[in-house]
Amino acid sequence: MTDKPPEHGPRALEEQLRDLMRKAGMSLGAMPDKAPEAEPPAAAGRLKAVREFALKPRDLFNHFGRFVIGQEEAKRVLSVAICDHYNHVRRCIENPRLAEEEYAKHNIILLGPSGVGKTYLMRCAARLIGVPLVKADATKFSETGYVGHDVEDLVRDLVKAADGDVDLAQYGIIYLDEIDKIAGQATGGGRDVSGRGVQVNLLKLMEETDVSLFSQTDLLGQVQAVMDLQRGKGPGRRTISTRHVLFIVSGAFDGLSEEVRRRLRAGRIGFAAAAGGEGDNTALLRLAETQDFVKFGFETEFIGRLPIRVVCEPLSADDLEEIMLHSEGSILKQYRDDFEGYGIGFRVAGEAVKAVAAAAYRENTGARGLMTVLERVFRGHKFELPSTPVRAFEVTAEMVADPGKALRGLVDSGTARMEERLRDDVRAYAERFRRQHGLSLAFRSDAVEAVVALCLAERKSVDEICAARFHDFEYGLKLIARNTGRTSFAVTRRLVEHPSEELSRRIARSFARAG
Repeated sequence: MTDKPPEHGPRALEEQLRDLMRKAGMSLGAMPDKAPEAEPPAAAGRLKAVREFALKPRDLFNHFGRFVIGQEEAKRVLSVAICDHYNHVRRCIENPRLAEEEYAKHNIILLGPSGVGKTYLMRCAARLIGVPLVKADATKFSETGYVGHDVEDLVRDLVKAADGDVDLAQYGIIYLDEIDKIAGQATGGGRDVSGRGVQVNLLKLMEETDVSLFSQTDLLGQVQAVMDLQRGKGPGRRTISTRHVLFIVSGAFDGLSEEVRRRLRAGRIGFAAAAGGEGDNTALLRLAETQDFVKFGFETEFIGRLPIRVVCEPLSADDLEEIMLHSEGSILKQYRDDFEGYGIGFRVAGEAVKAVAAAAYRENTGARGLMTVLERVFRGHKFELPSTPVRAFEVTAEMVADPGKALRGLVDSGTARMEERLRDDVRAYAERFRRQHGLSLAFRSDAVEAVVALCLAERKSVDEICAARFHDFEYGLKLIARNTGRTSFAVTRRLVEHPSEELSRRIARSFARAG
């Protein structure tokens, strides 16, 4: 007995579609009867920046300098490599025959500690060129068949970053951080399988391959394909080539310098000049050769596809100071914007900049240390100052050393202004009450001071205090007005401190008079 052959035709196609729709949680009835009109092709317009690429290395270097402080060597090497790559891309677009010729891509490997600007450099380059950028950590990937993401998802993410424009995505940049974490580790049974498997799969992408636009687990993509087929549309483009995708990988590469050190000692080339001092790790990384990467745990073929090697230097306290003062992407500007959202401005004294830079340097996390320190300095100010009349303050070295003490001084200095503002708010509340209910509240001076004291003690606004204490005033005062004909009422300190008791007493007295 043989299996029943698969059915074909419209009915079978509809059943397949229904099955896929059910799995995707969709309804066939929700499907439009007619395909929407196709949008006019926009690929040519979006590819204009790539087609007309004319940047020179110095242009890219200067652009880097606006956002990234230091790393002069890295910026030079990256500027040349990226310009060479996109000049070749431009020529291939102009002359398709050139695209068929053998060409070694300028894939790049960045070595250096965290927080020195590696990711920022890539984002700056992608924005200037006008191509999509995908950034991911190598640690989330695994060899096919193991738990983890498929490396081909990187290429599909490029298409998403290009808003579905496959033509633009094929010229994008894939930036993979923490690449050193997938180095194969020597074990009793050989190399680490997962690390080696990811390297092999990445190698295929870096060389040249066609990647399916839909992964095997992309159910919605499969549904869309069936819908297009039912509507009579062609299969459309199903793959994207990685031939012109620029791959850039980076990592701290802790331990690689030891491999270099051992090789140099074994070679007896006068290593003494490189020994000792804090800068040795960076100096050794600059001397790294392919054999050092292989001993570190990388496949020879994999590291061979990363011909451009760039070493980023650790940031000094002076570099961090320059980042705060002169980088267009300075985190200090972000904090200025945060405070301006509350109508508060601040200036930073020169000694405070040095104090923040020194503290961030001790964090040993590069430029990320700046946010760690500034968050510690500004955290309390962000919470407290928007509720005070303080609209400007100065960041001093003393404030960096003891933010809490500086904040208390600011709040104390603004208390008098705050009290006056609260008194104005009490008068404003009485006026709003009169307009809304037709009843006048005449706050006595001691009542005003009582409301102000409650606001300060409970850290609440006048409206919040009055809403909580006087929520029955509208009903109670209208009863009194009906019984006595009065529309103006004195608000005493006792009424503020014991509103329910005092209001009840006044209501009872008004009924007695009416009787």
